[in-house]
Amino acid sequence: MLDVFNRWFQRHFSDPQVIFLVVFLVLSFSIVILFNDTLAPVFASIVIAYLLEGLVILSRQWVKTRFISVLFVFIGFMTALLLTLFVVTPLLWEQITDLIKDTPKYIEQGRQLILQLPTNYSFISEDSVLEIFSLIQDQVSLMGKHVLSLSLSSIQSSITIMIYLILVPMLVFFFLKDKDKILKWFMGFFPRDTQLSTQVWEEMDQQIGNYVRGKFWEITIVTSACFITFTFLGLKYALLISILVGLSVVIPYIGATLVTIPVALIAFFQWGWNSDFAWLMVAYGIIQALDGNVIVPLLFSEVVNLHPVAIIVAILFFGGLWGFWGVFFAIPLGTLVNSVITVWPSIPHAEADETS
Repeated sequence: MLDVFNRWFQRHFSDPQVIFLVVFLVLSFSIVILFNDTLAPVFASIVIAYLLEGLVILSRQWVKTRFISVLFVFIGFMTALLLTLFVVTPLLWEQITDLIKDTPKYIEQGRQLILQLPTNYSFISEDSVLEIFSLIQDQVSLMGKHVLSLSLSSIQSSITIMIYLILVPMLVFFFLKDKDKILKWFMGFFPRDTQLSTQVWEEMDQQIGNYVRGKFWEITIVTSACFITFTFLGLKYALLISILVGLSVVIPYIGATLVTIPVALIAFFQWGWNSDFAWLMVAYGIIQALDGNVIVPLLFSEVVNLHPVAIIVAILFFGGLWGFWGVFFAIPLGTLVNSVITVWPSIPHAEADETS
């Protein structure tokens, strides 16, 4: 048994580059897991810097120096951030408030519909209906308590948000401005012979950059298309629901399924079973179909394709470890695992036997 393990170790871990890559990956994952909350502004800044790097490269066609290009892109980023804070956020908060006010009315409508089930369907008993409605009331009560706890901690949350609003733009600017210096400093900790790690890093750098920029444009396009469609059809809380649909694309397959429920429920409570409800669901289905069959292939053509099972496993695994960031980076992290497996050197059996 010991000889079998020794031969396996010689085949897969005899290269010093492999040892370094394993140690580096273990340390990186440990730091992220242990300091997830503390380093959240850094993670957010890296994501935004990756997003803006494409604009910096594009603007270099007209601007000679990188600093001027970074300055123009950063000013545009700050303008978009201020518009979001002072224009979009108040509208979004207004719709959230309206939804909270209308929730008791929707609960009553749902109760009336549930109480009609025993009359329309003889195989459903009145006791089971009352039990279902009791469970719904309990869940709504829990949601109300959760909202109350959030409101009680709003002061602390406001302070955290203010810190993020100061730290994140500063970090983004310096990540863009001193990108080469930061990478050179970071690579100074690496040994000279790091061909394997460099190969994995270069592939991941390209994949993460393409993924972040592609995901941003996918969220923007889907949110805009939904907002225009929902507003045109007269759906309530159009901005809120559009943002939810846009953010749902972060979670492939699962997100689109989950977000369909609130879209259908709000449309049903507003219109009931009529042509308006049907038109909205048809339009929503067309947007989802275009996203999956047109937008995603165009935006992510350069990203390594993973099997749907691998994507779902990556979402569950990394989402359980790092929450939102794990879900957001599930595909790039899955690609990282695939890249490591692909480039991992393996000495043939005969050579391993000789070395042992």
